[in-house]
Amino acid sequence: MTAPFPATKPTRPFFSSGPCAKPPVYDLAKLATQSLGRSHRAKIGKNRLAYCIELMREILGLPDTHRIGLVPGSDTGAFEMAMWTMLGAREVTALAWESFGEGWVTDVVKQLKLDATVMRADYGQLPDLDKVDWSSDVLFTWNGTTSGVRVPDAEWIPADREGLSFADATSAVFAYDIDWSKIDVATFSWQKVLGGEGGHGVLILGPRAVERLENFTPDRPLPKVFRLVSKGKLAEGVFKGETINTPSMLAVEDAIFALEWAKDIGGLEALQHRCTANANALDKIVAERDWLGHLAVDKGTRSKTSVCLTVEGADADFIKKFAALLEKEDAAYDIAGYRDAPAGLRIWCGATVNVEDIEALGPWLDYAYETVKAQTVSA
Repeated sequence: MTAPFPATKPTRPFFSSGPCAKPPVYDLAKLATQSLGRSHRAKIGKNRLAYCIELMREILGLPDTHRIGLVPGSDTGAFEMAMWTMLGAREVTALAWESFGEGWVTDVVKQLKLDATVMRADYGQLPDLDKVDWSSDVLFTWNGTTSGVRVPDAEWIPADREGLSFADATSAVFAYDIDWSKIDVATFSWQKVLGGEGGHGVLILGPRAVERLENFTPDRPLPKVFRLVSKGKLAEGVFKGETINTPSMLAVEDAIFALEWAKDIGGLEALQHRCTANANALDKIVAERDWLGHLAVDKGTRSKTSVCLTVEGADADFIKKFAALLEKEDAAYDIAGYRDAPAGLRIWCGATVNVEDIEALGPWLDYAYETVKAQTVSA
């Protein structure tokens, strides 16, 4: 059996989980250019960087208690900066249910050489959040980009916690309600939910994190790009657009474009609505096909952005051919699951994707599945 060749393609077949699709109205020619070719230390550069921070605060609804800084190295750089500058003051608990969480475990245990408690769960599941010891600092990914699993909310984080909460929120911000009173450190990058360019990270610090930075000196050397404290006080300039190293002003203008688009369509609520509509449309496609399934079985902890799917009988080679076929037809780009995850598909349903493109994807998934299955049988 071969599925019919679909009559309609997604208009924007960009389903990569990072870098993600640009906003639907994106046009490179529409980017502001007044800061390009100028120093980021000049007034124009500082103003645009500060404006970008202001837009992120406004759309996220971030309280004045929390600072926002732009740092090098994407989300990875931001999270590494937080770990290297703040961990070691007390015990550490690291949660891992996908590859990026495992990466933080490796860095804590093998690089920082801290005696951490590690709580793991298989791909598609969460560890028992009720058993987390909050007398320790706790590291977790809000939304597991490579497993399609997210924490349900922030209710499991106590208000009277002794340790700090470190949230890798790179595929969660602008998509979920986040109780910022429960978050001491959060990191993300523009390349995920906003569809921005890579290379720049965003570091959000709550007051308890600032207190840690100003009162704890780690017993390890810190590279210049990690240093957030000067003479015992937080380097406040970093959180006003005075970046530690030279940023790409083109990437900043790209992020500003996406943030202004988000504001124009209704801000965080509108972004969340688009994510939910996309995820629901993909859920419908999965429900109509007995060969497709969700890696994250529990809908209450299933990602609405990086949705990871199982494919009946598929191994890594099958998925590679499946994704390559759709890319060749310009029907869907970059939908193979993450290399360390179980063989399957990963389809981005974030706010920069249009729901009609998700809906148009169904027949193409059928076509690819039946075509590759037939090739496998004949081989």
